[in-house]
Formats: sequence, C-alpha cells, structure tokens
Amino acid sequence: MLTEEEKKFIAYWEENRDKQKRLSYQLMIGLPLGLIFALPIMINFFAGRLWYKRADAIANTQMSPTVLIVAVAAIAVFIGIFYRKLKWEKNEQFYKELKAKELQP
Repeated sequence: MLTEEEKKFIAYWEENRDKQKRLSYQLMIGLPLGLIFALPIMINFFAGRLWYKRADAIANTQMSPTVLIVAVAAIAVFIGIFYRKLKWEKNEQFYKELKAKELQP
C-alpha cells in the first residue's frame, strides 16, 4: 500500500519525467549549481593577481585568462548537467520502486 505522498510523487513524475530528461532543461536548471562550484575558482584566480604579483607574472606567462574562463565555463556546464542527470536517475529509480510496490498484492 502506498502512502499519499508516494502517490503524489508517482503522479508528479509521470507528468514531468520526459520534460526533466531533456538536456536543455537539465542545463538550464543545473547551471546555477555549476556556477556555484566554478565561480570561486575565478574569484580566487583574479583576487590572487591583486595581492601576489609574482603569481600574476607566472600566470601571465603560462596561461591566458581566456583559457581559464573557458575551463571554468566547461566545469560549470559539466557539474550542472551531471547533477541534474543524477537527480533524474534517482527520481526514476524511486518511481520504478514505487510502481513495483504498487503492483504487489
């Protein structure tokens, strides 16, 4: 026997599972979380350039800020999509468990 909350989840997931599986939706919803992880990298890099001049000189000779920005954007996108795919898989697994539980006598 399913609880009321489990029945609500089944109804919600049947309605929204296809929408949440789309890559564009996962990117749109997951990107803010990815930026939460990637933004401190940018802040640390640019703040260090202000107070430690030797690190600034080494950074200028070994890499460009453009490469860092592209890398941070890639990190943000990867984390955002990975997080949402993981959450989708978790919800899908829970849905399948509830459906199996619902069919048992």
